[in-house]
Amino acid sequence: MQSTWTENTENSGNGQAELLRKLKDKTAVIGVIGLGYVGLPLAVEKAKAGYQVIGFDVQSRKIEMLNRGHNYIGDVVDEDLRGMVEDGRLRATAEYAFLREVDAVAICVPTPLDIYQQPDTSYVENSTREIARFLHPGMLVVLESTTYPGTTEELVKPLLEATGLRCGVDFFLAYSPERVDPGNKTYNTKNTPKVVGGVTPACSEVAEALYRQVLNGDVHVVSSPAVAEMEKIYENTFRHINIALANEMAVLCSRMGINVWEVIEAAKSKPYGFMAFYPGPGLGGHCIPVDPFYLTWKAREYGYHTRLIELAGEINNAMPEFVVRRIGDILNGDRKSLSGSIVYLLGVAYKKDIDDYRESPVLKMIELLEERGATVWTSDTHIVEFKHHGLTYTCEEMTEQRLREADIAVITTDHSGFEYELIGSASRCLLDTRNAMKDQAKPERYYLL
Repeated sequence: MQSTWTENTENSGNGQAELLRKLKDKTAVIGVIGLGYVGLPLAVEKAKAGYQVIGFDVQSRKIEMLNRGHNYIGDVVDEDLRGMVEDGRLRATAEYAFLREVDAVAICVPTPLDIYQQPDTSYVENSTREIARFLHPGMLVVLESTTYPGTTEELVKPLLEATGLRCGVDFFLAYSPERVDPGNKTYNTKNTPKVVGGVTPACSEVAEALYRQVLNGDVHVVSSPAVAEMEKIYENTFRHINIALANEMAVLCSRMGINVWEVIEAAKSKPYGFMAFYPGPGLGGHCIPVDPFYLTWKAREYGYHTRLIELAGEINNAMPEFVVRRIGDILNGDRKSLSGSIVYLLGVAYKKDIDDYRESPVLKMIELLEERGATVWTSDTHIVEFKHHGLTYTCEEMTEQRLREADIAVITTDHSGFEYELIGSASRCLLDTRNAMKDQAKPERYYLL
């Protein structure tokens, strides 16, 4: 369903008309709960659009940094954040009582999986309960956190309506999935099309009005929150499955002595019917390794087993172990054992040119290598130190000496900041899991994934 917003008040009274007026003339106060990789860029864009924005977070460090105008997210321009804070358009707090001042609020909190691979909606539930304490007529609530279909109407709506206010009449509720792609130089929060699904037509109308005022990209309105929730999971499941295919091809091509990267480049020459996905040491980040399993969990409620999604998960989750086995095989070919060897991992972040190592496959590789007795060194152009299982690891500066001392170097993240010429000239033995050396001079003992 595509629509344009108009000040239609037949079903929701003057509250909708007043909120639409505030959104249009930029007098509405906007709240954002969760100031991480999704919430902070959204808060900055809303402030840049001319709104007064209040950010809410439970982490005092984030609040202090934001209120000083100090940026901590790579996809936010430092000057933009500082300018909005100095102009008084953006501030942060841990006090949810300030929700009394807010006309529209977005929930941008984590939705992780628990130890049983089931959705942990506690952050969404806690945020909703805080909103409910200060919910007032004419208020818009938008859930942006990725979650299973039904969350908005089955979890958020009942908690808000327990106040006695009616959804679509007294307050407005919608789901609009975040589409943040960290490190993407082309598409960002501002210019990526937005999907919106309201509980009622009035809910969709006011949510659409807000995003059209803030974003440059198209706003695509769908018929319900469940449709919007499902489309978000479908997006990430599409990538999850196609990356699994690329990874499986990489494993097979390795056994057959075929260059999988050359295979993919050849397939890309077809002008239709093919979209290139690339193999790697495994999946990372908060989205692709996690989101498809919201759907597998929800599907059980309907007696359906999502076999393809789960099989793709098995393939992707096995890639760190495949890379470690590959390292061992290469060292064995040099009459060395993995135990006692120095393995130098170049890259800890889960993808190129970002500082995010959440769910990074490199963390699993470090575990496996250390279990097998290897000494592990790490370098990353965006990360100084990182924590895993309660331990703190330090990323050293990549130097010629360290490259020469390592028994094998492994390119695990293809950061632009790495000196690939130095890697090629100084490495004694190099495994490239990203095809980063495609256009570089390579050491004699050079291996692709």
